[in-house]
Amino acid sequence: MSDIRPHEIMVPTSDPDDARLHFIGRIHTPWDDRKDCPRQGKQDGPECRIEVFEPWVPALKGIEDYDQIEVLYWLDRSRRDLVVQNPGHSDKTFGTFALRSPVRPNPIGTIGAKLIRVDGANLIVRGLDCLNGTPLIDLKPDRCAFTPKAAPK
Repeated sequence: MSDIRPHEIMVPTSDPDDARLHFIGRIHTPWDDRKDCPRQGKQDGPECRIEVFEPWVPALKGIEDYDQIEVLYWLDRSRRDLVVQNPGHSDKTFGTFALRSPVRPNPIGTIGAKLIRVDGANLIVRGLDCLNGTPLIDLKPDRCAFTPKAAPK
């Protein structure tokens, strides 16, 4: 990949060989092109589907008790070689670690999503900001909501 914006700095990288991730599912969104993806998602955005693969489906037990979940995903179509970036919405440059850009040395994305419903091995959520087909790394209850929502009275 050689298309970098003015003032960006690229470093040489080798293919990673030291991390072994198990993709536990796939994320289905309406966006096939990065330019169409919303920046940082919106809680009132379109419904998206998170598909969880076997044998991980039983790990969903109890997730329906939460309103918000953290979704961790692998930005499989992102470049990994920029240390300084010039975001398209700014004339300034920033170090990669000062941005939420998908361009990262280890392209892990994370976002808080609103859980709408659970349908078997599928979670219907709002608030995602990733491309259709993005590999799922993990799901967690929202870090600010360690206790499930109150049961109806």
